[in-house]
Amino acid sequence: MGYLNNAVVTVDAILTEKGRELLARGDGSFRITQFALSDDEIDYTLYNPTHASGSAFYGQALENMPLLEAFPSTNQNLRYKLVTLPRGTGKMPVLDIGFTQITLKQGASLAITPQTLNYLGANQVFESNGYTAIIADIRTMSSFTGTGIQTVDSTNLNTNTTLGTNVSKTVVGTSLNLAATTVNTLFGAQTELNTTIQIVGRDSGARITVPIKITKTNN
Repeated sequence: MGYLNNAVVTVDAILTEKGRELLARGDGSFRITQFALSDDEIDYTLYNPTHASGSAFYGQALENMPLLEAFPSTNQNLRYKLVTLPRGTGKMPVLDIGFTQITLKQGASLAITPQTLNYLGANQVFESNGYTAIIADIRTMSSFTGTGIQTVDSTNLNTNTTLGTNVSKTVVGTSLNLAATTVNTLFGAQTELNTTIQIVGRDSGARITVPIKITKTNN
């Protein structure tokens, strides 16, 4: 990873680890249908409305910040996506899934139904377009699916399989279903596996990342 020259307009695009996996299959599963924008590099606390030189310089520190090169880690990039919220929004929407950490015994299952707080003037709401969920290491799950959204793209994501390597998997739904792996060899000499799940509201852009622990029970 490095820095780009922010004095010129630059588009630096690369494939993520997941994109590389899909491209390597050569079966047509690599199709770009959507994109997102983020401002991961920006520290808005540097905005200075008391700058001695006037309003034209309030954002000078932001404009002079270095821009990061694109990098392939799906767990580190696009963490702060740009979203469009209704005019008059007083609070940023946040997600609630009922857990701050998920612990599953080997082979156990769990259903998650996310809710969005502070969205569209409601205390809590289920987003009509559902939620995108990304498990950081799909090997830790024997199944990982989303239900409730029946579009072609969401169906393709939910039925997509991986190559059995340490890669992420993305699903879409109003509810999410997880089942912990039953494969002993993944644990090696350890008694637990650790990964994370990131859930993003498809309408609000609100997101939450929760750690997952899988404990070994089979000998």
